[in-house]
Amino acid sequence: MKRIYLFIIASLISCSKDETTTPEEIKEVQTLVQSIAIEGSNISSGTTGQMTAVVLPADASNKAITWTSSDITIATISASGLVTAHKNGTVIIRATAADKSTVSATKTITISNIVVVPTYEYTVANATEFLSALTKVKAGETIFVKAGIYVMNAKITLSSSGTLGNEIKILGQTEGGRAKLDFSSMPENSANQGIILTGNFWHIKGIDVFKAGDNGLQLKGSNNLIEFCTFSECSDTGLQIDNGAANNTILNCDSYFNADSTLENADGFACKLTAGTGNKFIGCRAWQNLDDGWDGYLRGTDNITTTHINCWAIKNGYLKNGTKGAGDGNGFKTGGSDDKLLKHNAVYKNCIAAGNVADGFDHNSNRGNVEIYNCSTYSNGVNYNFSNTNPLAKLTIKNSCAIGAYGNTNATAVIATNNGWQNGIITDANDFQSIDMSQLIQARKADGSLPDVSFMHLKSDSDLIDKGTDVGLPFKGVAPDIGAFELQ
Repeated sequence: MKRIYLFIIASLISCSKDETTTPEEIKEVQTLVQSIAIEGSNISSGTTGQMTAVVLPADASNKAITWTSSDITIATISASGLVTAHKNGTVIIRATAADKSTVSATKTITISNIVVVPTYEYTVANATEFLSALTKVKAGETIFVKAGIYVMNAKITLSSSGTLGNEIKILGQTEGGRAKLDFSSMPENSANQGIILTGNFWHIKGIDVFKAGDNGLQLKGSNNLIEFCTFSECSDTGLQIDNGAANNTILNCDSYFNADSTLENADGFACKLTAGTGNKFIGCRAWQNLDDGWDGYLRGTDNITTTHINCWAIKNGYLKNGTKGAGDGNGFKTGGSDDKLLKHNAVYKNCIAAGNVADGFDHNSNRGNVEIYNCSTYSNGVNYNFSNTNPLAKLTIKNSCAIGAYGNTNATAVIATNNGWQNGIITDANDFQSIDMSQLIQARKADGSLPDVSFMHLKSDSDLIDKGTDVGLPFKGVAPDIGAFELQ
């Protein structure tokens, strides 16, 4: 008998070894969810409440659930079951099993006693409606300005403030054109600005400011965003930042044809005199302003920093009719002061100075630190002009180029590397697809971004390709290209 049993066992073992079990035949036995109960209360105080799901059976293989709200305008619910109420009302909360059972449960909760602060939107179509809305608008509210000409007989002062995330907004509507504030009835006078913004946390977009008797917009507040606006034919600087104004962003704005009767003072943009620090110009253009494209002259403040990214200065120093004015005619005036001692630290990235009467980038006895990365110059009186007289504390210039003589790059300390006049490189018109600077004042794209141009874009055989050094800007290839544009 023992021999028979041993034979049977051996046969079974042999058969087991010969059988092949595929992974598809191995089925994990899962215990599916059979029921869900939601525990939680109505929200009658505060704005949050915790929902908990009781999942049965207790040994369910996968107890994970997903939460949803029937009306997210009333309340939302997080992945952990935390309900956040937004307004009074009734909402159905649903918990659904994540396993194949798709079992779900619902609970209706009521939200009450939430005090909702109303927010308003104003849509205006004429000057009277616009000025009225300005007297009412508060933090978190918006004025929509329809396309058309708004005749303004006096300056506008914006003194209210928004808060971070609850900015006060003035948004020009683009259907049928743009909204133009026309101040041409105002005489030239130092008190006749178009708009004075002393408040903080404003967002002004898509507005054209025309022919103010002084600055188009004088910015004295902080943390404001001025976007896709134009400032033209004003009797002083189109947009000026002063009075301690800090951390403002000027995005995709144009300033042009600004000229005062003395033919001396009107710039495109100016962060000057008593300006604060941390202001930025991004994607902005200044052309044919009587004095400078950008002016950083200081009086009453010191050691501030202003940043310029993808900004273009074209033919400043010329009037609207194309004749040369009596202003300085610089593209980017980095600083300067009455006593030749104040420091305006300035950063320029991917900027262009072309066709300006005087300097593309101008020293003007600025005593601060200036950084110039991947910038391009062409046909300026002097392309880069940083002298030994009252020198900068430090000049850093990298990956930049000039067609023709580059000029002067002096400072107490100088870091100049990988530029289009170094390392045996010669930069000339043959490096570029076009040197037609008129392209630079073409119409912007619908979203306000700069137009696509071929001006000073590199040809595929240019010796400026991959000759730069990494300065933290995006680049293609093994190294950055020299100049404002990477080879497309």
